[in-house]
Amino acid sequence: MNTSIDSSSLTTALHQHIGEAIRQAGGWLPFDRFMELALYTPGLGYYANGVPKFGEMPQSGSDFVTAPELSPLFGRALAEQVREALDTTGTDEVWEFGAGTGALAHQLLEALGERVKRYTIVDLSGSLRARQQQTLAAFGDKVVWATQLPDAMQGVVVGNEVLDAMPVQLLFRKGGEQDGVWHERGVVRTADDAFAWEDRPTALRPPVDIPGPQDYLTELQAQGEAFVRTLADRLKRGAALFIDYGFPEAEYFHAQRHMGTLVCHRAHQVDFDPLVDVGLKDITAHVNFTGMALAAQDAGMQVLGYTNQAHFLLNCGIATEMEKAPQKVRSQSAKLVMEHEMGELFKVLMLGAGDEGWLPRGFAHGDRTHRL
Repeated sequence: MNTSIDSSSLTTALHQHIGEAIRQAGGWLPFDRFMELALYTPGLGYYANGVPKFGEMPQSGSDFVTAPELSPLFGRALAEQVREALDTTGTDEVWEFGAGTGALAHQLLEALGERVKRYTIVDLSGSLRARQQQTLAAFGDKVVWATQLPDAMQGVVVGNEVLDAMPVQLLFRKGGEQDGVWHERGVVRTADDAFAWEDRPTALRPPVDIPGPQDYLTELQAQGEAFVRTLADRLKRGAALFIDYGFPEAEYFHAQRHMGTLVCHRAHQVDFDPLVDVGLKDITAHVNFTGMALAAQDAGMQVLGYTNQAHFLLNCGIATEMEKAPQKVRSQSAKLVMEHEMGELFKVLMLGAGDEGWLPRGFAHGDRTHRL
């Protein structure tokens, strides 16, 4: 079977599907809805089709690599924090959102053993679920899958690179004569059936004032914040860990970040045009961790810690594990903590459900909660 023909057929079908959604919406679709369709349309969207996504090298047909695929020591270190959270909260279940290939689940289950009675994966992708089931077959019926949250749950929630894949709204302010007028950026169809940008005046605003006369593009993460609030409502006892690339609010909306953070990933290359090759590349935005923390607090959760990935993994003992590992594993694991690789760009936010606060191991040194 010719993969290029499959890819062409896939993106054509998705293009037509989104085009019809634009028509039904009156000719203009807000970007968050476009992003949702591009990523999650059943069978066609990027995360819902069978095109390869995860891998270390583009030769494998992959688009990007995540920490669990990069090194097994990522999950082993994270397991130390999960174990402490299970013990502290008196729970025995783990919930993972967006489990990818199942690599992180495998690492956590292997490290935690009988400490975890049930491991629930919440994933909307049928193709990825099939790969997860194959990866995790050895753990039997301890692993279960769900497509939505129950009304009440307990345990430790894990989300590695989940928040960045949630659809975002785009806000644009043109400098000069229109300075101060904000527009929501949406998508229209051109006469030759391509997708194009169109901005419309909006009452939406960034959470902070943006000084300066320059053009300014940014994202609002209403869907991500809504997800956190829903999680807070359902998680009666336990904790949640989110690991992703992003910034606190003051950095996220800095005047110098005037082109926003929205990017696409394909074949381990970055581009900035989500309107072409829909369904064949990832669309993502950095996370405003302040917004996520505030959404959690407003819904009754506690912020237990916030730091960069390097501090978190070192606090959880990854250096000791690296000393015992083979050279190749050591070199790959170093990318997880090096500042110019993943160590600083990626952050870890931990939330608690319950009345008592505590200082988790992963934030014992280098906690940055005060910067949120």
